[in-house]
Amino acid sequence: MIIAKTVAQVREQVKQWKKEGLTVGFVPTMGYLHEGHASLAKQSVALCNKTVASVFVNPIQFGPSEDLVSYPRDFEHDCAILEKIGVDLVFHPSSEEMYAPDFCTYVDMENLTTQLCGKSRPGHFKGVCTVVSKLFHIVQPNKAFFGEKDAQQLAVIRRMVRDLSFDIEIVGCPIVREADGLAKSSRNVYLNAEERKAALILSKTVLLGKEMIAKGERSGKALTDALKANIQKEPLARVDYVDVVNGISMEPIENLQGQILVAMAVFIGKTRLIDNFSITL
Repeated sequence: MIIAKTVAQVREQVKQWKKEGLTVGFVPTMGYLHEGHASLAKQSVALCNKTVASVFVNPIQFGPSEDLVSYPRDFEHDCAILEKIGVDLVFHPSSEEMYAPDFCTYVDMENLTTQLCGKSRPGHFKGVCTVVSKLFHIVQPNKAFFGEKDAQQLAVIRRMVRDLSFDIEIVGCPIVREADGLAKSSRNVYLNAEERKAALILSKTVLLGKEMIAKGERSGKALTDALKANIQKEPLARVDYVDVVNGISMEPIENLQGQILVAMAVFIGKTRLIDNFSITL
């Protein structure tokens, strides 16, 4: 497995693969990989001739009070996972390689980024769109793989690819969960034993939402009120948001119909976790 630290190294290798007529899959990550990331890499290896994964903690998508400095990192462990799966190249640039000292060009988006995580994390998706655009230009993949746990991010990336005419297929991959239902997340490592147990309130609330819809609930407000109330039963939980939106436009909806996304962000102690489910009615 090749480990590349510069843009030039990645471009040279991908150019060679494409000369040979090989397809390239791309899995962008911030590292500290878990089974969710691994599922993306496995899907890329299955569908493409060559797979590139990036491991880069992107500083411009973190807010001033967020966990950039403390975000978990273990590059050697990440490489061991990726090599075992069959990833061909890992791009592990420094911040200086990605952003020149006088860097001043950003990719931003309206509408899709005003709800959910975009509302509570101003500037987050500006950072996401910028770094993903740069990575797409560097790697030039045929397919790129993103997890459905970050449902708003997936919708934003799909819209950006459409609007900016990237010649890349975006592949969404299902949420991977622990045996007890907790969605896999790099931030789960922040949870102590008591908080880890309390965090199950997210997946339990996802199940409650699915049950309510299956039983005929079609009011967005009634659904979100019930889900918030359920989360608030857990003393260690603090709701950031629970919203029902259109699964493509991310616009709030009052009556449940069409393609919908029910998404939530919850603080368990100091750790912010997300979960969601999608359904078409």
